[in-house]
Amino acid sequence: MEIMFTLHARQRMMRRKILSVWVEEAVRSPDSIRHIGNKYYATKRLNGAEIKVVFVKEKFIKIITTFYVK
Repeated sequence: MEIMFTLHARQRMMRRKILSVWVEEAVRSPDSIRHIGNKYYATKRLNGAEIKVVFVKEKFIKIITTFYVK
């Protein structure tokens, strides 16, 4: 399924220095995932850090935001 990034997600990724390949890996192969309403919350440990990706599934996967988990 195709992955699309919102402008908000791209801005947060740049600010937080999170690579798009990390986000894609978190969505495709998460360590854990929660589904609340229409949003999915994927968590993935990568490169010694843990990121969380918030996305929705439509005709494609739309990344809403992403951040590091402390």
